[in-house]
Amino acid sequence: MKKLCVVMLVVMAVLSTAISFGAEEQKNTSLKGTFLIKAGLPMSGALYYVYNLSSGPAPSRDKYWRVPDHLGRMRGTSRIGPPEDGDFFLLSLDEKGQPKKYQVKKGESLDVGIISGARQIKTPFLIAGTTAIEGSIQDGDGKPVEGAMAFAFLTPTIIGKPLFVSERSCKAGMFILRVSEGGTYYVKIRDDFGGGPPRAGKMLDGNREEPLTQVTVKTGETANIGIIKVKKFPGRGPSQE
Repeated sequence: MKKLCVVMLVVMAVLSTAISFGAEEQKNTSLKGTFLIKAGLPMSGALYYVYNLSSGPAPSRDKYWRVPDHLGRMRGTSRIGPPEDGDFFLLSLDEKGQPKKYQVKKGESLDVGIISGARQIKTPFLIAGTTAIEGSIQDGDGKPVEGAMAFAFLTPTIIGKPLFVSERSCKAGMFILRVSEGGTYYVKIRDDFGGGPPRAGKMLDGNREEPLTQVTVKTGETANIGIIKVKKFPGRGPSQE
């Protein structure tokens, strides 16, 4: 069965400060709706991503992939990166064909109704005018690393969430990290996304000991960051667990 991916753009005027809410306030603030591939064909088992416009640009499937502020799933495993070849993708659009904005107030529930018209994704490609960072990932022996993701931060301190994420690296270890506009970014490599300390066997790029890899790119151009070395986290303590 093909994986399903639903993206909704939401202006969360009050939820932009959701971290300061009490547990009861968060529980009572929600979105609900129905997602369809087409009339009569529901997107059961979909992932859904919610974006807060106060923390970054509107989402775009073709030009860049922003890390969502809220991630949910109806069934199965969650995934943070861009849609993959063969996925069904649904971006909630307004009457002008732009990502639709929703306003949700603290403690309230918003019904977005029926959203339909999913399309199946083909292999990603760079369209004209894309701003991107490209590079390659290698292990300590100089061998290419497949299946890793590159994350772009706006500061070198790794505080909070990254703003953009790449597709997973190919067999040759190459990746393309698309961003919304030119500027200076700080790149980190991981094989998954999540808070807290790394787990044994998970990928690190050595950035706890060294600065994140810094790169500056111009709008509409692609900057090559070169080779980024990674290693596996061995674990903690004498048993490395």
